[in-house]
Amino acid sequence: MTTLTRDELDTRLDAAARAWLREALAEASRPADGTTPAWELRFAAAGRHCGQDHADSVRTLLLREARADAATLTRLYQQGTAAERRAVLLALPQLAPAPAVGLPLVEDALRTNDTRLVAAAVGPYAAEHLDAHSWRHALLKCLFTGVPVDAADGLERRARGDAELARMLGDYAAERTAAGRPVLADLHRVLALTSPTEKS
Repeated sequence: MTTLTRDELDTRLDAAARAWLREALAEASRPADGTTPAWELRFAAAGRHCGQDHADSVRTLLLREARADAATLTRLYQQGTAAERRAVLLALPQLAPAPAVGLPLVEDALRTNDTRLVAAAVGPYAAEHLDAHSWRHALLKCLFTGVPVDAADGLERRARGDAELARMLGDYAAERTAAGRPVLADLHRVLALTSPTEKS
């Protein structure tokens, strides 16, 4: 799940949206003065002014321009809509907050059944910072909710040779078979990746 750069957005937005984005980024670049920054209101309004297709990209740019700190990221995630939460998750790899800040947001998203949040949560930040146990469960969450496993960044690297993941996948496949439900192709694919001899 990738976001667009400022230059890419400029080629896709109309004149009014470009002007709105320019003003929003200018606001985000100003030092905080103790009050709620104006750009945070723009963060919430990004879809309305720039279109839902570009809202993730616009929100990510705002977070980067503002150099959003731990408190800001946590507040925007906890108080935001699902779309706003997804944007915070997508921005984590670029903002690189400490795991103590970013991982609770990732873990919260993985507890939901919102496929948009689950897909955003298993990006590069999760691949870098989730421990083996949590990452395995994140991958199973993708399978449970129907999120394509390709959404999981670092899939081949982290799955290769993981015997515990292979056991968990085998158990899940057996449960589905016993219940008369099909075993997903993605499960077979990841199971094959757990072999230490699987090639990239």
